[in-house]
Amino acid sequence: MRLCRFGDSRLGLVDGQTVRDVTAALEVLPAYRYPLPGYDPLIANLDKVIARIREISTSSPVLELENQRLLSPVANPGKIIAAPVNYAAHLSEVASDSQLSAGNASHSMTIHQVGLFLKANSSLVGPGEGIGLWHLERRNDHEVELAVVIGKRANNVSRQDALQYVAGYSIGLDISIRGQEDRSFRKSPDSYTVLGPWLVTADKIPDPGQLDLSISLNGEVKQNSNTKYMTLGVAELIEMASSFYTLQPGDIISTGTPEGVSPIVPGDVIAATIEKIGSMEVKVRAAHQEKSEGEPIEHSVSRQAANVR
Repeated sequence: MRLCRFGDSRLGLVDGQTVRDVTAALEVLPAYRYPLPGYDPLIANLDKVIARIREISTSSPVLELENQRLLSPVANPGKIIAAPVNYAAHLSEVASDSQLSAGNASHSMTIHQVGLFLKANSSLVGPGEGIGLWHLERRNDHEVELAVVIGKRANNVSRQDALQYVAGYSIGLDISIRGQEDRSFRKSPDSYTVLGPWLVTADKIPDPGQLDLSISLNGEVKQNSNTKYMTLGVAELIEMASSFYTLQPGDIISTGTPEGVSPIVPGDVIAATIEKIGSMEVKVRAAHQEKSEGEPIEHSVSRQAANVR
């Protein structure tokens, strides 16, 4: 099942080039009072929501997918966890390019040496919201990544059991300002974590370690690889993360990017694709440029988005 959030936080069931508005299924979610939970209620109750979607979907309104402004499929993650240099070819790329490493020795250390890092939750957007670049005097790069959404509480989980804790997968963009500062600082400006175009439930991707992923910039392919080249696979990343943090429903793990990262500037258009998930198009602007200026940020899913392999 492919679930999206669109418009004014409506819930959608994606079916080819259309989306069914199944927002009514959210009625099964529990009511919360302050203090609110530190996890995403939709993901925590995903089984109940899916069961209700199956009951109402055939009678739900059908909309054209390309006309919808897509938000992040996860609204309230407790944590955004990221895996640095998790592809050997990207590690070599960083080590050999002074613009990428910025003279910081830790940027060429392996993931086993540096571990994971956290990104600010305020950096999260959907493809329809676009990327607003900060510090235009510095280099900003695109990075395409498989994003894993945790489905239930996990602590000290073994890699053998880890995939049982996954709710689903999305395409992630980890946007980076190059420099000597800590990764969590340079990668956490508003809109520097793009998640979308939807959540594909885990049952549709039994093996996340065999997925083609790519990114093109203004029509030119920049990154093209496969998740089989990750140093630590999804299960190993969950094992590592849960040995330091208690993972909660809706937590996002961004699994790292392959080689081919390159600079982006306002006016660019990024198209990212991951096998079995789909494709999303994201527009780049300056951070403080109003979204209403120029061409509206719409059509965040390409025509090929539903042609999932």
